[in-house]
Amino acid sequence: MGSSQAAVSFLTNVARAAFGLGAAATALNASLYTVDGGQRAVIFDRIRGVMEETVSEGTHFLVPWLQKPFIFDIRTRPHTFSSISGTKDLQMVNLTLRVLSRPQVTHLPYIFRHLGLEYDEKVLPSIGNEVLKAVVAQFNADQLLTERPHVSALVRESLIQRAKEFNIILDDVAITHLSYGAEFSRAVEQKQVAQQEAERSKFVVMKADQERRAAIIRAEGESESAKLISEATAAAGMGLIELRRIEASREIAGTLARNPNIAYLPGGQQALLALNPAMLGGR
Repeated sequence: MGSSQAAVSFLTNVARAAFGLGAAATALNASLYTVDGGQRAVIFDRIRGVMEETVSEGTHFLVPWLQKPFIFDIRTRPHTFSSISGTKDLQMVNLTLRVLSRPQVTHLPYIFRHLGLEYDEKVLPSIGNEVLKAVVAQFNADQLLTERPHVSALVRESLIQRAKEFNIILDDVAITHLSYGAEFSRAVEQKQVAQQEAERSKFVVMKADQERRAAIIRAEGESESAKLISEATAAAGMGLIELRRIEASREIAGTLARNPNIAYLPGGQQALLALNPAMLGGR
């Protein structure tokens, strides 16, 4: 009977010790929290509210139930949003903007108190659309293409300035897509076709003008040549014409001599009959 009571007492003590260890482990686990790399924590205290100090990376202690950690990712994250804006000449343009953002670490308590953990989703789309509409309204539709670097610079400067008001840092701002409405695209295409037709007509006019000038120069040359020949003929008589005739005959004879299909025969009928004696006998 005594041994049974001792065993029961031992088991009771073991159970109490295990319960105590479990409770202590649970309390210790509830008192610890870990902040991973690239993160910061903001502590909310049920008595004092949001603590003004930001907790850095590592494992830290807190008071269970009384305090609760909220983890912020402070690494740069991309965000993309689109906006349909009107230009200065009342054309609708569809723009897509990509930004790389991160929070200001020293202002995380303020961000948590006023914006919450999803601060970027609440702020960036609204100020992005506001800045895009304000900048695009300063330019005509065609200037958005011809002056795109200037437009991007204005959007970047304005958006960075607006994001600073919410304690958000923008590492990069870029316009990734720009497209126009169907009517403007059709007008641009028609303008390009008209420009090509104008260039083609200009070329035709220039070609006709050059041909006209060439004809005038050719006529002036022929007139000058005829004048010189007339003067030479008047000065030297018909000898110049006879010389030109001999030169032309020599050129023709040279051309015919190089042709193997041409045979030369002496003049007179007797020479022709001497080529075939049988013809004489036949007569």
